[in-house]
Amino acid sequence: MFNIDLIKKLSYAYGPAGNEEAIREVILNEVKDHVDEVSVDTMGNLIAVKKGSGKKVMIAAHMDEIGIIITGIDDKGFLRFSNIGGVSPFVSLGQKVRFSNGTIGTLHMEHMEDMKHLKLEKMYIDIGAKDKEEALTKVNLGDVACFHSDLVDLGHSVMTKALDDRIGCYIAIETIKRLSASPNELYFVFTVQEELGLRGAKTAAFAIEPDLAIALDITSCGDMPKCKHLAVNLHDGPAIKIKDNSILCHPVMKNLLINTAKENNIPYQLEVLTFGGTDVGAIHLSRAGVISGALSIACRYAHTPNEVVSKDDVNNAVELLTKVLSKEI
Repeated sequence: MFNIDLIKKLSYAYGPAGNEEAIREVILNEVKDHVDEVSVDTMGNLIAVKKGSGKKVMIAAHMDEIGIIITGIDDKGFLRFSNIGGVSPFVSLGQKVRFSNGTIGTLHMEHMEDMKHLKLEKMYIDIGAKDKEEALTKVNLGDVACFHSDLVDLGHSVMTKALDDRIGCYIAIETIKRLSASPNELYFVFTVQEELGLRGAKTAAFAIEPDLAIALDITSCGDMPKCKHLAVNLHDGPAIKIKDNSILCHPVMKNLLINTAKENNIPYQLEVLTFGGTDVGAIHLSRAGVISGALSIACRYAHTPNEVVSKDDVNNAVELLTKVLSKEI
């Protein structure tokens, strides 16, 4: 059953990279009664443990989202900004952003005739301030904002901000709630600063020393008009990663995911991504190496305020991950 209320709660929570406190609190409240231990490490990763006597398995989903950071405020109260993570000027133009204190602004550019060569440094944020003095009562240098948009139920799919990677967090939360017990020692890690270079996953994996790992994240789609070729489509099932620019997935984990899907008649697809990366890229290189794989959700319009995923893909990902973690690995 697709829990759209939980998706909305996760999506709407404020949590640009490096500022994950609010989204971490939301996730903590969802999982604390369903695990044996919960802790927050130095970096801010939330680690929820289900104890078992078998191998140590790390399941990672990042809490952070892309955002912007204020670099200057002019005399008329307009804000200059830079990116936190992969923020496109073309996608951002005309969109709304929200700061941690609730202040909302809109992103615009200096001259419309410069559209062809648009860069973030040629853009500004209008928060309705009449001058710098008023602007400083609402925001300050170094303040961070995320995109601001409403969730839309599209029927077979859902559209909202920050599904990268709140949808991975959703899958981990729902799996935690379904798993009454596991023969494995499970470490569900909701990581920080993935959008800035897989930072939280790197330190968490070093501390946990897992035997195996699975990352949960989105991936690009190849089913939109005139898009880059990619054999991953919405509604075709969760995607079992073969590779991306950060990893060639270990055959043990790849085969475990594929065989479990086949055994349980769970639809799946294979992901061969020629760009990008996820937390698993840092995890598999930790210490002496970790047997690692990844489960991806096809997502249209990644790193925009209106990302789209399939409800069935998400439900099937929860089912597959639950079946995998129920096994003695």
